[in-house]
Amino acid sequence: MTNFYRALRFAWPYRFRFALSVGSALLVAAFWGGNLSAVYPILKVFFLGQNLQQWIGGVVADQHEEVGDTWNKVAELHTQQADDARSGRAPDASAASRLKVLEIRLSRAEWKLGWYESVQTAIERHLPRDRAKTLTLVLVALIAGLALKGIFSYINEWLVGSVTQLSMFDLKNRLYRHIIRMDLTTFSQQGSSELMARFTNDMETLAAGFETLIGKVVREPLKALACIALASWLNWRLTLVVLALVPLAVLIMSTIGRYMKRATRRCLESMSSIYRILQESFQGIKIVKAFTMEPYERRRFYLETKNYYRKSMRIVQLEALTSPAMEMIGVGAISLAVMIGAFLVIGHTDRILGIRMASAPMEADVLALLYTFLAGVSDPVRKLSNVYGRVQRAGAAADRIFAFLDRDPGSIDRPGATRLARHHRSIELERVSFHYPGTPPVLRDVNLEIRFGETIALVGPNGCGKTTLASLVPRFYDAQAGRVLIDGQDVRAVQCRSLRQQIGIVTQETVLFNDTILNNISYGNRHVRRSEVEAAAKKAFAHRFIEELPEGYDSNVGERAVKLSGG
Repeated sequence: MTNFYRALRFAWPYRFRFALSVGSALLVAAFWGGNLSAVYPILKVFFLGQNLQQWIGGVVADQHEEVGDTWNKVAELHTQQADDARSGRAPDASAASRLKVLEIRLSRAEWKLGWYESVQTAIERHLPRDRAKTLTLVLVALIAGLALKGIFSYINEWLVGSVTQLSMFDLKNRLYRHIIRMDLTTFSQQGSSELMARFTNDMETLAAGFETLIGKVVREPLKALACIALASWLNWRLTLVVLALVPLAVLIMSTIGRYMKRATRRCLESMSSIYRILQESFQGIKIVKAFTMEPYERRRFYLETKNYYRKSMRIVQLEALTSPAMEMIGVGAISLAVMIGAFLVIGHTDRILGIRMASAPMEADVLALLYTFLAGVSDPVRKLSNVYGRVQRAGAAADRIFAFLDRDPGSIDRPGATRLARHHRSIELERVSFHYPGTPPVLRDVNLEIRFGETIALVGPNGCGKTTLASLVPRFYDAQAGRVLIDGQDVRAVQCRSLRQQIGIVTQETVLFNDTILNNISYGNRHVRRSEVEAAAKKAFAHRFIEELPEGYDSNVGERAVKLSGG
């Protein structure tokens, strides 16, 4: 996953947007927990026949009673310690420990009393006493909370998407800049189909994992934590029972994730093979048709897509396995909490098998609210069930992308390389040897001198090394042995750009870029003014027009065309 973390660095320039997305995710989590909390007043008003004023009054009275009882116990222990001190008896260590626990409980009870009294003041001042009006107000507040949660969820996803796409934009341009600097050996070894796969399929897989990590992995755990915090506030012991199965869930997800990464790497390699077959068959379509090889090419494509299907289904199986496994763990944990809570409510006790499971006997409405919060955890967990697998898939894609980014070009400028002066003397090859990776030598101990202004021709059968020899001069490749000298300077000691700017090349292949005719004509001569290129193109067209005039046709038309072209 090291390369995936390296990809995350491309999000650093957009950290302000990411911080805003985290802020919106916090608000989504707050409204998520708040909306679930609306269950409690609805239960009180609709099912238990109380208005909120009556309910909060009872809660405050119960809290006053708890504070009073705890205060009396603390006072008794203080009195006991004072009696022991007067009588000269040794201090009771267990009594001192109980006193410390009771003082902590008293402090907590007093804080809760103050909080309940502030809530009581707000309810008495702002909420109606009529139950129907109160229920209507609660439902309106619930709808408003859902609307606000939706707004902040939209903002969060928009910000996460923008960070992801901007990061991928930078990474694509970084990868393109790096690859276009590579020597021709890289392109001949890998093939353009393999490089295209990096820019398309691999980038899409990486972007999906990227968006999942900075989106769902931030937003959904916050929603789950909000529910867990509220559930812990009601009964932290029962909440711990549910969380006890989290390590098992983590173990299952990590195991599936390892298999997912391996399967994704194989799937991406198969997609690269599909790109290669498409490129070869489309570029060589004339050859395919000339030799009636359509069935063979169809068979090749069928076998590779079948292979891709099998590997993709492996990923589908792993992803499909994750959701039921997580669901079973979640249902098992909540079922265990339901059984324990139901026993506490029915038996009106706070202990099970002598183990304390609540600070006081639980009421049915409190238990229902607790289960609502625990159920609220299930939705974020369900959405997170496929996160680990998706991140592992993104990690496999990042490995393939950074395998190219970490590769150094074969022909690069050495430190301290100088600009090549205008060529004026000679081109020399001294004992030059060259071979392509994994092949026998193409050139061996070649010596050649070409004087300035001299024209030569390299003649020989196919594969004898003519193109390779010519490619050594502009440093498309570097010789494994010997030197290539221009005016006495080793081409490896000068800047590639200054070297190639002095070389005119007419390739064996006809290449037209998807651009205007003007830009294709002036390609490689961007320093030439546009007006000069246009004039030269018009002049060439006009002269061609005169040559193709039918016999006996008025040549003045052609002459006017030449004049219009400036010729």
